[in-house]
Amino acid sequence: MNSVRQTPDVLRYTAFSKDPEGGNPAGIVLDATGLSYEEMLAIAAEVGYSESAFLTAPPEGAGSGASDAGRAYTIRYFSPKAEVSFCGHATVATAVALGERVGPGDLVFTTQAGTVPVTVTREGGALRATLTSVVPHVEDVEADDLTEALAALDWPAGDLDPAMPARIAFAGARHLVLAAASRERLAHLAYDFARLEALMHRLDLTTLQLVWRASAEVFHVRAPFPVGGVVEDPATGAAAAAFGAYARELGLVPEATVLTLRQGEDMGRPGVLTVELRAGDRRIRVGGAGIRIPT
Repeated sequence: MNSVRQTPDVLRYTAFSKDPEGGNPAGIVLDATGLSYEEMLAIAAEVGYSESAFLTAPPEGAGSGASDAGRAYTIRYFSPKAEVSFCGHATVATAVALGERVGPGDLVFTTQAGTVPVTVTREGGALRATLTSVVPHVEDVEADDLTEALAALDWPAGDLDPAMPARIAFAGARHLVLAAASRERLAHLAYDFARLEALMHRLDLTTLQLVWRASAEVFHVRAPFPVGGVVEDPATGAAAAAFGAYARELGLVPEATVLTLRQGEDMGRPGVLTVELRAGDRRIRVGGAGIRIPT
């Protein structure tokens, strides 16, 4: 007799907001045991969010940073079009979902980018998750690649902030950081989807991190995501971690500081990402609230 595989339950949570209508939504499959690559990709495409997360058992010996059994996992991330090595907002959303089930505390996620510890805390009536990135790095951008990115965005070079030069930053995934000279420049985003997608595939970029500095510690950000099959990501934890590494590498912020990134406002899904830099630790901590999306 033929057996029919049951479709796994898909939870829906938003990250970096206490409001289900804000932040960045993610699909979550808490038990993806036995699912193939094709099946996970199909589920992510059906859910339609920028990413969905899929949990399975951790590798042998993983989870030494988690105090109790059942707090370490292998996690994979899929956009509607492809698997990605690391996704911050889906990590935060998944950690909040697990925190509701196993309680606040430490979690350990094994990702394709490396081991990512996450701490879940309760603040008032809401849960908050803070991830610790893999060790980041920052690299220069070739002049021709920058020219092509600006052409795809239809951004004149004069609209960039010269105090924040373009770089590619990595903290689990690669992101091209471009700084707008004005809030108005950042607010207008109407780009050539296919052209930018082609460039991003060639440079192995996950998103662009478009930023505008509002004050010493507050930045407004946007993240085009054509390689994932969506025009824009509403709140991007991996890019926030990469930006933290970028800001420190270029000496734009103190070695130890807490930054606030505001994202999604231009999409009608406002979210707040907290980026913490610690002296003597190259890794970046990115945190935010999360909540289940009613279905």
